Amino acid sequence: MGGAFVTFKADKRQALWDRVQSKAGAPPPKGLATEKAEWLKPGLVGRVKFLKGEAKLRHASLKDFREEY
Repeated sequence: MGGAFVTFKADKRQALWDRVQSKAGAPPPKGLATEKAEWLKPGLVGRVKFLKGEAKLRHASLKDFREEY
């Protein structure tokens, strides 16, 4: 849980945004706060680099993404 920086070039950023918009609208998992979050339907997988050893993501950045069926 947490946030990540997205530093893709414009074309890849737009492709990610299009995929996110097509998967928006899933209900939040039970027991998690829903403030400032948009939940996605399963199927979009991201590869994230972050500092290990923490309960939440720290200094995270999105490196790549893919569809998973």
